[in-house]
Amino acid sequence: MPLYIGIDGGGSKTACVLGDENSVLASSRSAGSNVIRLGEKYAAASLQSAISQACCTAQVSPLKVQAACVGASGAGRPEVQEQIRALLGSILPRSSVRVIGDNEIAHEAALLGRPGVVVIAGTGSVAYGRNQRGETARAGGYGLAVSDEGSGQWIGREAIAKALRAGNTSLLTAAMRHWQLSSQEALIQFVNRSPAPDFSSLFPLLLSAARTGEAMAKSVLQAAGCELATLTDNVLRQLWREGDPVRVGLVGGVFANSPEVRLAFLLTLRECWPTTAVSFQIADPVLGALSIARQM
Repeated sequence: MPLYIGIDGGGSKTACVLGDENSVLASSRSAGSNVIRLGEKYAAASLQSAISQACCTAQVSPLKVQAACVGASGAGRPEVQEQIRALLGSILPRSSVRVIGDNEIAHEAALLGRPGVVVIAGTGSVAYGRNQRGETARAGGYGLAVSDEGSGQWIGREAIAKALRAGNTSLLTAAMRHWQLSSQEALIQFVNRSPAPDFSSLFPLLLSAARTGEAMAKSVLQAAGCELATLTDNVLRQLWREGDPVRVGLVGGVFANSPEVRLAFLLTLRECWPTTAVSFQIADPVLGALSIARQM
């Protein structure tokens, strides 16, 4: 029985699924495996842990895995592909290994190989599309400093910026408590440090504040939805004629957890491109990686 592995190798976590031709036999999680941000040694340990856990759960040897697909940020660069392929080669020595961008496995998971646009909003963000002619385009996903609009990082940073400008003590106090800081001055120093702090860790605080009626928290989440719709519209205009019907799939914790983001995204996108068909069944990219591994 052929066995396949799909991996979604992110910066904060690595998701792995092991399956046969029709079923998922085991799944696992480990720490991040982004080689660009974390280095080869750390990434190798995370990949080894995720694969070992999945194989142990399914009671199979890694030597029996026929093919593996890894979706990773930055995998459009040949040197990153080679790094990850080499790491997987030592863990799965008898497997064919394919390394592709995390946007590609998300597209497969959300759209099942059909033309359309997938919008990813997790720690980072990107919109990625493929049309009926096989042409592709993307918008966003260039990193927190210049992009990642509507992502968890963007939401946390925007919330702090707006709260500081408006003197919103409730949000600032929540952020100080979260980061264990004693004063607003300490908070200002903390958010301006290099490297930047993990602003995405504030996302749950914004969700909680929005649920209790905090207007500024709601406005930031709504703005995130609008930004993500703008990225989507950018991709649509690169690949389709205005008025064409296009499927849109969604991926990531920002969409999964915030009704404010989902509603603002839908309303803004409908204004830009009324003929889109948006699915709110949030897809899991690692299943896209498994699907691609089965096709190898």
